[in-house]
Amino acid sequence: MANHKSAKKRSRQSSSRHVVNSQYLTKIRTSLNRFQEAIKSKNSDDLQKSFSDVNSCMSKALKRGIINKRTLSRKLSSLSSQIKNN
Repeated sequence: MANHKSAKKRSRQSSSRHVVNSQYLTKIRTSLNRFQEAIKSKNSDDLQKSFSDVNSCMSKALKRGIINKRTLSRKLSSLSSQIKNN
């Protein structure tokens, strides 16, 4: 455990950020699962809505620095190609 005052504060900040960051990652995983279900159901309206939701969640995570810009680009490219092939 931290002994210095600044180290204790850093520990508190780190744990609170960890909670928020894991919530963002959970939202991303959930939206990706919904997108995969929409791919299987082949419903175009639901598919576009879920793609938009994935894009929104991942962009918010990018803005907070949780995921990398290249990761976002790669994932969205992959998902859009799945839409084209469907």
